[in-house]
Amino acid sequence: MNAERLLAHYEQVADAPDAIAWLRRFILDLAVRGKLVPQDPRDEPASELLKRIEREKARLVKAGEIRKPKELSPLEGFGLPFEMPIGWTRAPLDQVSPRSLSDGDWIETKDQSEGGGIRLIQLADVGVGKFLNKSARYITEEVEVRLNCTRLAVGDLLIARLPNPIGRACIFPEIGQPAITAVDVAILRPDGNVSSEFLVLAMNSRPVREQIEAYGKGATRFRVSTGHLKTVEVPLAPLAEQHRIVAKVDELMALCDRLEAARANMEDTRDRLAAASLARLNAPDPETFQADARFVLDALPVFTRRPDQIKALRETILNLAVRGKLVRQNSKDESASELLKRIAVERAELVEKKEIRREYPLDPIRPTEMPFDVPATWAWSRIGETVLFTQYGTSQKSAASEQGVPVLTMGNVQDGFVVWGNEKRIPETSEDLPALYLRKFDLLYNRTNSAELVGKTGIYLGDDGVRTFA
Repeated sequence: MNAERLLAHYEQVADAPDAIAWLRRFILDLAVRGKLVPQDPRDEPASELLKRIEREKARLVKAGEIRKPKELSPLEGFGLPFEMPIGWTRAPLDQVSPRSLSDGDWIETKDQSEGGGIRLIQLADVGVGKFLNKSARYITEEVEVRLNCTRLAVGDLLIARLPNPIGRACIFPEIGQPAITAVDVAILRPDGNVSSEFLVLAMNSRPVREQIEAYGKGATRFRVSTGHLKTVEVPLAPLAEQHRIVAKVDELMALCDRLEAARANMEDTRDRLAAASLARLNAPDPETFQADARFVLDALPVFTRRPDQIKALRETILNLAVRGKLVRQNSKDESASELLKRIAVERAELVEKKEIRREYPLDPIRPTEMPFDVPATWAWSRIGETVLFTQYGTSQKSAASEQGVPVLTMGNVQDGFVVWGNEKRIPETSEDLPALYLRKFDLLYNRTNSAELVGKTGIYLGDDGVRTFA
């Protein structure tokens, strides 16, 4: 794998929203499978690294510097799903360092401060391959001594035991101050027989991450224990190849960074072009509208690559529809003013029959209330003048039941339609019925809610006399 081949792959997936993220995962996957750089048969095999680590571990145990590690018992079915290249080996994470993987320290809030002292490294500091340096919590030396905390060393691996994502790892860098870690950040201290940078690549790769996630799924709270982390299987290349892999990954990730920056610049340009083009349609100029509309239609594949862009296009279509710009007008059509007259006559007849209540006349629409001009046969009208009646729904308390009449609520109004399922119900004997039974083509709309949801409207397409509304 090299930059040229990566670019060739990029051309195939560039239009996908997560193209760069996919490429980054692809690079790590190739790296831990031994597919990123050629193997050299002259390299010392990885099995020799493990032997040296084991000898150093035995020396530390004999010297009393560490305790003898417990036997590992990995769960059946866990491990790497591929064969190792020649010269590589696989090993539990706890065997790639003389010192065992350890928990961070349990520091209660009362022992923490925001001032100086010993830095408390937390989950927020651990990124995917990057130390994020975000937290601002500290402890005093007195607390460190009392709790027998473990100080971090530059080059330690920090592994997050909680999402997101679980198992992400980075190297602790020089930060100019002493530090310890919180309990949810595990620590691994390699001794030079294994590259810390290579281990970070392995921990953040998909085959290793999937093992960690599988361990985490069995917990009440989604976390992985340090005991399970110790048994996670990692691939181990010869040390010289580890360094070559790290260098190649750095090169390709730098290329991904440049591609990401170029893509962000392209997306920004596309967004500004789409916004400017749709703005011309949303406030149409009669002299240029045809040309503007044609330009947008020709550029639709460019303007509709993301869900938010499609949403903006939908809004523009609706805006054109209500301005009379979506279809041609026909001068032979009956004018909207005649429709309003017929509605007024029918409403008066229903009042006369006492089927609906008489409502107070609505104020005429002033020219200043009209946000745009409408075509010659159209008319501006208040909602109350275009319908037979408007009314509140039932205020009777509803309850979950298999008997009674379903009551539709604000949550049933979705994307211009009224949907139903598992509704609460009121008795069929309710005094609000049958007056508040819904009829097909009734409109329901929210009259209360958050600012963006007030007025949300849907059309009821169910049967007459089956449901009511809150």
